[in-house]
Amino acid sequence: MKKIKSIIALCLMLLSVSLMAQKSSVNISGSIKNKVSGETLPFVSVSLKTPLQEKLINGTISDENGLFVLKNIKPGDYILEVSYVGYQKYSSPLFIGSKSEFINIGVVNIKENIEQLNQVELTTRRNAVNSAMDKKTYALDNNVSQSGGSVLQSMSNLPGITTQDGQVQLRGNPKVMVLIDGKQTAITGFGNQNGLDNIPASAVDKIEIINNPSAKYDANGNAGIINIKLKKEDKTGFNGKVGLSTGLGALWVRKENLPGIRPQYQATPKINPSVLLNYRKEKVNFFLQADNLYTETLNKNEFVTRTYTDGSIINQQTKRNRNTNFFNSKFGVDWFMDDFNTLTISGLYSQEAIKDYGDQPFFDGNTNQSTRLWQFLEDEVLTAAMASVVYEHKYQQPGHKLNVGVNYTFDREDEKYFFDNTVPGNYQEKESFFLIADQKVLDVNIDYTKPLKHGLLETGIKFRRREIPTNMQFNPSANNSVLDTGADGKATYKEIIPAVYGNLLYEVKKFEAEVGLRIEYMDLNYDVDPNHNTYKSDGYHYFQPFPNARISYKMDNRSKISAFYNRRVDRPDEGDIRIFPKYDDAEIIKVGNPALNPQFTNSFELGYKNNWNRGYFYGATYHKISEGTISRVATTINNGTLIYNTSQNIGKSYNTGIEVVISQEFSNKINMNLNLNGYYNKIDAFTISNLYPSPHTFTSEEQDVYSGNIKWNTNYKFLKNTNAQITAIYLAPDIIPQGTIDARFSLDFGVKTTIQKGKGELFFNATDLLNTMVIRQKITGSNFNYTSDNYYETQVLRLGYSYKF
Repeated sequence: MKKIKSIIALCLMLLSVSLMAQKSSVNISGSIKNKVSGETLPFVSVSLKTPLQEKLINGTISDENGLFVLKNIKPGDYILEVSYVGYQKYSSPLFIGSKSEFINIGVVNIKENIEQLNQVELTTRRNAVNSAMDKKTYALDNNVSQSGGSVLQSMSNLPGITTQDGQVQLRGNPKVMVLIDGKQTAITGFGNQNGLDNIPASAVDKIEIINNPSAKYDANGNAGIINIKLKKEDKTGFNGKVGLSTGLGALWVRKENLPGIRPQYQATPKINPSVLLNYRKEKVNFFLQADNLYTETLNKNEFVTRTYTDGSIINQQTKRNRNTNFFNSKFGVDWFMDDFNTLTISGLYSQEAIKDYGDQPFFDGNTNQSTRLWQFLEDEVLTAAMASVVYEHKYQQPGHKLNVGVNYTFDREDEKYFFDNTVPGNYQEKESFFLIADQKVLDVNIDYTKPLKHGLLETGIKFRRREIPTNMQFNPSANNSVLDTGADGKATYKEIIPAVYGNLLYEVKKFEAEVGLRIEYMDLNYDVDPNHNTYKSDGYHYFQPFPNARISYKMDNRSKISAFYNRRVDRPDEGDIRIFPKYDDAEIIKVGNPALNPQFTNSFELGYKNNWNRGYFYGATYHKISEGTISRVATTINNGTLIYNTSQNIGKSYNTGIEVVISQEFSNKINMNLNLNGYYNKIDAFTISNLYPSPHTFTSEEQDVYSGNIKWNTNYKFLKNTNAQITAIYLAPDIIPQGTIDARFSLDFGVKTTIQKGKGELFFNATDLLNTMVIRQKITGSNFNYTSDNYYETQVLRLGYSYKF
């Protein structure tokens, strides 16, 4: 009897478990691919119908990676239908069981409809602002008015971005972390951004602008993140793309030189060959992308008037003729071990050779007599190499994956600076200085992603070790040297950053919530040569949390409102700390500060998006509060005329603004994009103490300004395969540390057409058509002020051709 009771109890228990295991609804996932090429297909219509009445139960569209999910499906028998313009309709019976809440049906292969492809031309435009409103994505191929130049030039007309002094600003803020394919690199900087004015735009597929990064990203960069996605193919067989563009800039002299110097560059050539190759067979995919950008530019042509409280006036010009050759390449292999495991080994190699031929004449503003002529050659070579190994394991459930990556970077900054310092009637001296800086960076990361029933879990760890030994050697003349010979020597920058993060996304029909936390430890040591005449070894460390949060409410199928919060940090980069004075300008000397501390920022944002049939509206209001703001401060000592530009923490600063993006298709031929960004910048009053070249203090009053920018892009399609674009940019007056910058305006135009049955493409464009982009600044110091007008090269004509095979 006991045995019978035990058997009955066991059966009841098993039945109970079986009933509990049955799911009332199931999420179905899969991916869509071209049956012949294996290429993933985005934005494909997927439907689930009943087998008899063919009543529609659910439907969706595959995302940009060809993946789709049908949510909340009751167990039973169905018909799965897939339809896509230019392809044969796919239909297949599908049984949905009840034991698992997630079902992966794998790859659905669909065939091209050759007859339909010959008759139909499909043109689609994705919304730049994604559904979570935390990221905007722009394809550079659509940026016709800026094709053929550098990445920096191509980004200048994107919403929310402005460019200044070779850097990008997001919403008026230069504290931007720039990534290449999701990674920090030596090309764009591991701390402060650099090098964007020389990366060829032809190498880039898309630009992602992330204003509110989640915890999975490095905590650096309070303005946000720009992710540059390089071109890469993965089609079956051998295929690729080759291209060549050329151009001319500095078409005429905008302002004549001051007397006694070498001519400005004119009709400056630009040449950019590029190649993208790919070979995929079965489980192996080889890829190579290479670009070479050679440019001659009038890189700087700045006219400055410095006025001192003792009545002395100095007029000067800084003219810099620049020759640049930038070679960039990415290469590697993907090994698809099976359906769930992929190993990618890749390399990134670049070399940038820059030669600046500069002239700086100085005149007494009261007598108009020449007081100094400074002529220089700056010969700099920047070489970078990165090796990367990435292993990805995909689980059965789509989106459930584990990534392990190791990146090692080595780059060298090799700079030689030669100058002739002439004081009329007194002397002419030849001097130089040499700098070698080797950067070695090891990054190790483990990232885990798991889709949940109503969201997504992301977690991982990252470790970074970075070391930069620098060696600056001054070569002074025997007499009348301007070099501070006790300020050269050696120094080594060392940082270690371990971090762990977790990010959780939860979504139901009307609400979305995302919360994340990154915990980061930072240990920085800056070892200074004990013989340095001013600075000693220094550093800092912190153990800090960096939370982020987002909550969204779907008002209806077209409208959504979101609120964001995140905390981020801007760590002083090696260039901010570097103790050696730089004499790029004979009388404005730049120097770092090893006592710098990090800048912490809390950001708040409220965003709203509304879609309509042929366009959308996106609006956001934001507020940032920064503690320990890092900036360069210009000072003088002992009533001298030399200006020292030193890195400092200047206290609190604020950035509050409104951003609006309106996108509208007026017809199949005309569409436009309007971006407005208005903001209020404020820097609290501050007092700082400088050690170099001798101890002194500086006090600044509170600064604030209302500023902003407007960008209008209009695209027009005419004939059969030809597109034109007009871009207008207006930048309102703004504040900079210790001063202001005046308004700027430019108008760009471009046109491109496809030829050779869609395989070839020709383009022509012109930037700054009206030659109006001039940088005008006003700076105020303790016993001086100066105004400057920079007539650098902005107007460029370009012509290019590319061919796909």
